[in-house]
Amino acid sequence: MTLRRYVPWPDKRLRSPAEPIDAVTDEIRTLWDDMIETMDAMPGVGLAAPQIGVMLQVAVVDASEARNKRIRLANPVIVDASAVLHPYEEASPNLPGFSAVIRRPRGVKVRFLDETGAEVERDFVGLEAVSVQHQIDHLAGKMYFDNLSKTKRDMLLRKARKQNG
Repeated sequence: MTLRRYVPWPDKRLRSPAEPIDAVTDEIRTLWDDMIETMDAMPGVGLAAPQIGVMLQVAVVDASEARNKRIRLANPVIVDASAVLHPYEEASPNLPGFSAVIRRPRGVKVRFLDETGAEVERDFVGLEAVSVQHQIDHLAGKMYFDNLSKTKRDMLLRKARKQNG
């Protein structure tokens, strides 16, 4: 396994949609392993491939306290979402030192390819649901702060530009 480097914001790859994969191969499984190691080193509860400069629809999530519920997702799509929104503080290693409270659906049903290459549908709730939605945003070329009002987003990005020179 290899620890990967994060792409720093405002790298254009963070604003570009990732490409779907055709099949789960050994290369994808190795990428997932590297991503889990990178996520754990952060530490964080999820990581999408574009965050490390790999423009494929591949992500990992582990929101468990014991760090033993690794979820490997390829080509994830939200097929249903709760009407109930919950606020969570979100951040990204691509823009360190900044965070914002984002309101997202408390639960989502997601269709994706798992580590065996099988298409599955799975329900996620709570922090796991937040992380899955956050990763799907990254795969679409969105950052968490895109979910803020224009005023709050502009304020956060102004501070980030000032800090990052």
